[in-house]
Amino acid sequence: MLMHELTISEGSPHPLGATPHSDGSVNFAVTSQNGVTITLCLFANPDNRADETHRILLTGRSGDTWFARIHGIPEGATYGYRVDGLWEPVGGHFFNHSKLLLDPYAKHIDGPSLFHPTMPSSTREGKLCRKDSGPFAPRAVVPKISHYDWEGDERPELPLADSTFMELHVKGFTKENPEVEESIRGTYAGLGSDASIQYFKELGITTVQLLPVHQHLDDGFLIKKDLVNYWGYNTLGFFAPEARYSAGDDPVTEFKDMVKAFHRAGMEVILDVVYNHTCEAGTDGPTCFLRGLDNMVYYHTDPSVPAHYRDYTGCGNSVDASHPRSLRLILDSMRYWVEEMHVDGFRFDLAVELGRSQEPFRRRAAFFQAISQDPVLCRAKMIAEPWDLGPGGYQIGNFPTEWAELNGKFRDCIRQFWRGDPGISGEFAARVTGSEDLFAHNRRKPAASINLITSHDGFTLHDLVSYNHKHNLANGENNADGDSHNLSYNHGEEGETEDPEILELRQRQIRNFLATTICAKGVPFLTAGDERLRSQGGNNNSYCQDNELSWINWDDSESAKNLRQFVSKLFTFRRESPLLRQNRFLTGKPPGKNIPPDVCWLRADGNIKKQVDWEMEKAGAFAMMLHDADATESIIFFFNARQEDKTFHFPTKVDCDWTLVADSANPDDADRQSNASKTTELIDRSMQIWKRSGDS
Repeated sequence: MLMHELTISEGSPHPLGATPHSDGSVNFAVTSQNGVTITLCLFANPDNRADETHRILLTGRSGDTWFARIHGIPEGATYGYRVDGLWEPVGGHFFNHSKLLLDPYAKHIDGPSLFHPTMPSSTREGKLCRKDSGPFAPRAVVPKISHYDWEGDERPELPLADSTFMELHVKGFTKENPEVEESIRGTYAGLGSDASIQYFKELGITTVQLLPVHQHLDDGFLIKKDLVNYWGYNTLGFFAPEARYSAGDDPVTEFKDMVKAFHRAGMEVILDVVYNHTCEAGTDGPTCFLRGLDNMVYYHTDPSVPAHYRDYTGCGNSVDASHPRSLRLILDSMRYWVEEMHVDGFRFDLAVELGRSQEPFRRRAAFFQAISQDPVLCRAKMIAEPWDLGPGGYQIGNFPTEWAELNGKFRDCIRQFWRGDPGISGEFAARVTGSEDLFAHNRRKPAASINLITSHDGFTLHDLVSYNHKHNLANGENNADGDSHNLSYNHGEEGETEDPEILELRQRQIRNFLATTICAKGVPFLTAGDERLRSQGGNNNSYCQDNELSWINWDDSESAKNLRQFVSKLFTFRRESPLLRQNRFLTGKPPGKNIPPDVCWLRADGNIKKQVDWEMEKAGAFAMMLHDADATESIIFFFNARQEDKTFHFPTKVDCDWTLVADSANPDDADRQSNASKTTELIDRSMQIWKRSGDS
């Protein structure tokens, strides 16, 4: 194709990105405050991906935005940018015309993105690298006009208090599921299939939280080890769904089909988003979009040494969400996913970083204020991972009123309680009743607490009760990666065992963790596979393992089937119990004469716990009774974290019959009535849940 076959006109600075028009033209607009010239590079030869067929200097400029409108681009062409400007690393400027840069607003990127040695701007000696990255750099697909039929799709808009979350990986969830058509396993289509959705519905899940689906770049050091960035926390495209999870060549449409399928089933889709850093790593990393467009605009740099990044993420760079350009990019991305892709909300990776400028974290930072004022985003669910690696990085409970947070204190406390740690009972009581100490101070309710025991990052639930130490040698980092502070316990033998007593105890502990999480006030959060005893062999950092180690195993053992039934029964109990989903903190005070308080803590003998009982330095053995005066619903939980059997008495001042809901020691035992002596036996490290007979 010859240059004269294209027609170039001035175009428009709005909107940013590449926008197709009905006359067949495409408007290109990109911003750079400090760039001197910007060249649009087209790759229009379908027979040679590396053939850069056109270079078009953008001559239109309005403020910091450069633009042009091009007629005659053939279908299937891809594009990128080259930006000229000051090469002055000491001053924080890395403009390098040799590097092809991705459009930050690209909606579709041409296939999986991999690091290539031509991508860094600097040589090892810190000098300008003149190697052309064009043939290897990720590129955007030139868009064409398309009209997607949402068929009247409506968001479920489920209250958080009624939600049940499951975190999963798009590929790993269905890659080995024989119930999903083979051609779509491991894809958006597979996740949105009838088989997948039926599984969630039968289990009791209302909301899927997807590990990053923004296009990401595989790191060079992983490629050298024949590994990949499986989790995807290495963002390259804030608008583009990851191409490798598409069964066909149109990931955008396939993603929309998936969301529509979930909404039809009354389920929601939450995206785990990584706006806090990018795949460009440190200044010696790949230059493939933001660094080459305007490093000083997009990244936190040290004011006294602009050549250095302030790394609050541990990934080499931190995005400066306080800068108007970065903030606009993030908000435009979020609006796109809500308005165009119909997602229901976001879980923000290392969300504390987004509340930083040159100052420490502030809950009224520009990023949070902008979301609260946005008529589209203020209606979406916002969930923070409330920490980063910078100073004052642990900010749990300090996010804006409308936000929910992953409750790491819940995770750690419940792990310690069931491990049998002494002196933890008081905090356990606070965590299972909604963590009022963390969230009530800024007028938030229990649903602000996303209650988790495990997530993608760490041991699976099976491994949490099977390993004392991480086993990450497969990652090629000599077991130095991953967290060593796991609060886990192998119960007598490291890893797999054939000892029936150890196996039975591990199963019981898994049921303890699940029952505690599902029935606690707040929002229950499960990691996909925990309900079917998925193991990673003790690897607690499987971020680079795109294989059977990370994929869900769909071969059902009898134990896995039984556990899944146990989980489903508990979710049903939660769904049918207004008391468990009541989104208010408890008072511990009786609402009227002869009416029990909304929460009552009892000793094993059935009498009220005294202050001295809370202070005992022993593993917990006590009961919690919940009562709703309006609905006359009562539930009692017996917890025995001790290494000894314990007899528990039902409340002495409540005269009623009780029906067993769940027993972690005997999962098949249910609907049993309380006996005449009003006692129940709990073996070591087990729990029981009873409801007042006659309650719905």
